[in-house]
Formats: sequence, C-alpha cells, structure tokens
Amino acid sequence: MTLDKVVTSTATKHMPGGTSFYFSNAIKNMDVAFMLVTAVANTEKHIVSNLQDNGLLIKTVPTKKTVYFENIYNENQDHRTQRVLQEADPFTVEHLTNIEAKIFHLGPLLTNDIPVEVIRFLSKKGIVSLDVQGYLRIVSNYKVYYTDWRDKEEGLQYIDILKANEFEMEALTGTSDIYSGAKILADYGVKEVVITLGSLGSILYKENTFHMIPAYVPLQVTDATGCGDTYMAGYLSKKVKGATLEEAGKFAAAMSTLKIQESGPFIGTCEDIQFVLENNPQIVYDRLPSS
Repeated sequence: MTLDKVVTSTATKHMPGGTSFYFSNAIKNMDVAFMLVTAVANTEKHIVSNLQDNGLLIKTVPTKKTVYFENIYNENQDHRTQRVLQEADPFTVEHLTNIEAKIFHLGPLLTNDIPVEVIRFLSKKGIVSLDVQGYLRIVSNYKVYYTDWRDKEEGLQYIDILKANEFEMEALTGTSDIYSGAKILADYGVKEVVITLGSLGSILYKENTFHMIPAYVPLQVTDATGCGDTYMAGYLSKKVKGATLEEAGKFAAAMSTLKIQESGPFIGTCEDIQFVLENNPQIVYDRLPSS
C-alpha cells in the first residue's frame, strides 16, 4: 500500500495507491474470492479500515513505514516521473505461510519488497502472477531509476504470468522489439507474458503464439495511475474462471479504458465493461507498426 501524490496537467491530488490499492479495488466487483495481503504502517491503518468497510478481505503485515510515491504526468499519460519519499519493510515467507489461493498476484513497488525466496515458496502453492515494475525500481536520493532486475534469472523461472509494459520489458531483456522481448522472457521460464502498450493495446505470448489485444478508445484521458493494476485485475479475474487469453485480454483492456477516464481506483461493474467492449472504438493491429 502506498501514499500517493498524483500530479497531472490539470490537478494535484493526494490519495492511497500502489498495486494493492488499485488491484484490490478493481477486482472487488468481479465476483471472485480475493484476499489482499499488504504492508502498511500503523499511521495508515485507516486506509485499510476504509477498504474493509467496502467489503475487502485484508491481511496486513507489519512495517515501520508505508511507501510514499509521487507520480508526475505530462499531457501524454503513457509516461510519468516518480519519486519515493518513504520505503516499507520487505515481505517474508512467514507472512504468507497460511495464505492459500489458486493465483498469487505479486505487486512489488520497489526492488527489495518481495525476495525471491517468497516467490519460490508461493510457486509451490499455486499459480504465480507478477507485475514486474517494482523489481526494476531503484531509489537514490528519492528519485526512481529503472534498471534490470538483479535476480531475474533466479526469479523468473517461478513466474507463470508476467506483466510488464514496453519500457519494463526493455529493461529486462535489452530489446525494444516487443516480439523478441516476449520470447526472451519466455526463455527465462515465464509461461505467459503480458505486455501492456498503453494506447496501442497489449500483446499476450504463450506457447509460441502471440495474441494482439486491442485498445478501447476512452471518452477522455484523466488519470493513468493504476491502469496496469486494473488491467491485471480484469485479466486474472477472467483467467481464474477459465477464459481464453483473448477473452481475458479484451476484458482487461476495456476495464483499463474505464479506469483512465477517472481519477482514483476503478469502481465500475462487469456491465460497464461489457458496454465498452460492445460500443467503444478499438485500436487494432495485426502487428505493431514499429516492428
């Protein structure tokens, strides 16, 4: 869980944030059994209480401080600048010993949040899904720098589903070509690669096959914070019910379209998502124009 300061071209807002906040709010209306396990300091316990009041099942683990992020967007919401003003303590195997699930979705915010031994432990209990962005974030003098994940060779072999955007993929693989990058990640042992491309849609790669997922055009672009987390909430909520990759990807893309139209977490319903799927214009590529 984070404290977030979000700066856009039109406003500055302070709100709770982080993968756990955006993902859990987005998935709570998706008719799946879900528990959030999050690190939050005593000074931010009210955030957890508010989420619990809204029907979320939550387990908190102790940390001296809650992560504090500053996200600054220019008019192109596909890009942001970040600073980290506080960091939290890492998760341990002991924190998760009694947690059972079909899918464990991991959302590290910074490189030390979830050690590889935790990933290895969870891989023996169920499917492991990872939003890799936090492993690529190094903090120096409060500034966030993207770099390669130092433990990727050991860690990626335990990952069933990996989500990255195009910049994170390049940091992991050394290539900006989406198709080559997805194959490299699969060679590390990842079974299912999800590459989100903002307004260009997304690409899924599994068993040597690429699946192009369209972007759905939003009514307006307001705030992209949490769009990737919202995408994965939609994607995994469909996957756990047996949906195909295309079904899960399109549902996730439509859900992200609704999210980017508003500030704060996704609060819509499956009916809202279905409306986008049936009515919003799509941006569709057989192959990305830059490759």
